[in-house]
Amino acid sequence: MGYRVAIVGATGNVGREMLNILEEVNFPVDELHAIASRKSKGVEVSFGDRTVKCQDIEQFDFSKVDIVLMSAGGTVSKEWSEKIGKAGPIVIDNSSAFRKDPEVPLIVPEVNPDAVKDAKKKNIIANPNCSTAQLVVALKPLHDAAKIKRVVVSTYQSVSGAGKEGMDELWNQTKAIYGLGDASPKKFPKQIAFNVIPYIGSFRDDGYTDEEAKMWDETHKMLDPDIKLTVTCVRVPVFVGHSEAVTVEFDRPIEPDEARAILREAPGVLVVDKQEHDGYITPVDAAGEFAVYVSRIRKDPTVENGLSFWVVSDNLRKGAALNAVQIAQLLDETGVIKSSTGYRTLTV
Repeated sequence: MGYRVAIVGATGNVGREMLNILEEVNFPVDELHAIASRKSKGVEVSFGDRTVKCQDIEQFDFSKVDIVLMSAGGTVSKEWSEKIGKAGPIVIDNSSAFRKDPEVPLIVPEVNPDAVKDAKKKNIIANPNCSTAQLVVALKPLHDAAKIKRVVVSTYQSVSGAGKEGMDELWNQTKAIYGLGDASPKKFPKQIAFNVIPYIGSFRDDGYTDEEAKMWDETHKMLDPDIKLTVTCVRVPVFVGHSEAVTVEFDRPIEPDEARAILREAPGVLVVDKQEHDGYITPVDAAGEFAVYVSRIRKDPTVENGLSFWVVSDNLRKGAALNAVQIAQLLDETGVIKSSTGYRTLTV
C-alpha cells in the first residue's frame, strides 16, 4: 500500500508543482487530499489524469493522512504545522517558519540526508529557501573535496518566487509598457518589467535583507557553520528559474577541470560548461527540469584558491516542490515512514 498524502496550499504555484511531481516520480500515493483556505473550497486541481476538489483546512482531519506537504506560507504554517504534526503525519514545510528551529531538520537530500533521523522530534521537516537549495547542491560536493572557507553570492531570482501575484505583475507591466498603460508596481516595490530590483524580503538592521540572511543561516545549518557567506539577492524580470553568480574560496587549490569532474559525479547536478556562445544554462533552459545546472566554472585570480561559477535551477521545482517530494522519498527510503509500494527513484 502507498501513502495518504495531503497538500496544503494546493492551488498555489508550488502546490500545483507538488501535484505534478508526485505523479512524475510515481511516488506511491494511495489517497491524495488537496487542502486550501475556505475561499478555495471546491476548487479543482489536477493530479495525473484526474481532478481533486480542494477541502477546507479548518474542517480537514489530518490524523487520517501520513504525509502533509505544506506550501501555504509562513503564517499558515506557524498556525497549523505543529498541530498537524501532533495529529500524526509528518509535515514537510516549504515556508521559513521552522527552518531555524533546532528541533526541526532542514533538509536537501543531496546535501544532508542524515538529518532525517530527527524528523519525529516535531513531525516537521523544513524545506530551505529556493535560492539556498540550488546553492548547497552545488557547494556540497566541492566542500567535500576541498573545504570551503568563503562564498560570495549574487542571486538573479525570478518573479515566480513571489507567487502568482509576482508572475502576474511582470506579465501585466510588460503589456502595459508596450501598450502605454499603467505599469505602476503593486506586488513589488518598484517596476519589475525591464528592470532589476536589488531587494527581496525586508531590511534588517545590518543593511542586509531577511532573504539574504536566510541563505547564510540555512547554508550554515545544512552544510557547515564555519563557511563565511555574503549574499546580494536581486529580483529580475524572469518568470521561472533562479540564477546565481557564485565565487568560492577553498582551503586548497582546486582547478576548474577538477571542479567540473567533481560536479559531474554529484547527485542532482548537471554541468553544462563550454566556452562557446551558447555553452551555458539560462533560466529558460532550466524551467521544468529537475537538475541544478552549473556553468562557467573558472578560476578567480583575486583570491587564493578561488573559483567562480554560475548556478541555475527551476525554483518551483528543486527550489520548492521537487525538494519536498524528494524529502518524502527519503522518509520512505530510510524507513522513517513505511510503505510496501515501490516507486521510481528520481535521478537527474
